[in-house]
Amino acid sequence: MRLSDVLSKPPALQFMQVEGFIGTKKLAVGMQRKIQVGKIALNYFCRKCDDVRTFCSGEEIYCIGVNEHLISIDSVLKCHCGASVQIWFLVDCDGDISGPAPEIRILKRSEKLSPDALIDKERYGKLSDLLEKAQRAHHDRLGAGAMVYLRKIFEQITVETAKASGIPCTYNNGRKKPFKSLLQEVDRQCAIIPREFSENGYRLFGELSDIVHGEYNEDLALSKYESLHRLIVGVLDNVKNNNELMTAVGLLGWNNGVLNNDQT
Repeated sequence: MRLSDVLSKPPALQFMQVEGFIGTKKLAVGMQRKIQVGKIALNYFCRKCDDVRTFCSGEEIYCIGVNEHLISIDSVLKCHCGASVQIWFLVDCDGDISGPAPEIRILKRSEKLSPDALIDKERYGKLSDLLEKAQRAHHDRLGAGAMVYLRKIFEQITVETAKASGIPCTYNNGRKKPFKSLLQEVDRQCAIIPREFSENGYRLFGELSDIVHGEYNEDLALSKYESLHRLIVGVLDNVKNNNELMTAVGLLGWNNGVLNNDQT
């Protein structure tokens, strides 16, 4: 694995071994060096292309020595149309970073988006921002903070699905429905919870709420994050796929019991 392979993935807590890239000569603090580690490739929404595109770096990038186990990397990623993203990484090594096979991880990643490039909005719409914030909070070891974002996503996708389906979020007297009741009603009509854990839809919300309200310590919250994040993404994918399927059904005319062609 090369350094570019790690830089092209979301920041992770575990160390991963890569091919040596600094060379035999140590990189002094504050000194810059050109390194060849392959192209960094990350997806962004390109306004010019009006679609999600892969933005890539050049073959050569520059790093700056911070200490024996830390380096800073700056690069510019470009879409084939010319749109660009400035990106910065702080890379940590479990040992001497100038070794022949260092084990590294990304401590920080920061992007400066141009007017023509956005964080991937295409996949989950405006909820993509919250998902990104949850990931960053988790990477910064903020377990409860990450859970706040996951719970907010669950609440918003449920409410938005209710509104889109004509399900009232309040009673006739104007009082807001408890989330459990609303979730059950929405799931019964729209099946937003994947069938693999459809029996435990509200339990997912309860787990997130317990962590947010301090029922768990930070270490336990962090240990539960990956599993809870995967379930939230499962709900988002389920809603997204259902919407796409319903659109396809509508285009075919199946929701009226007939096809939009002359076949019988």
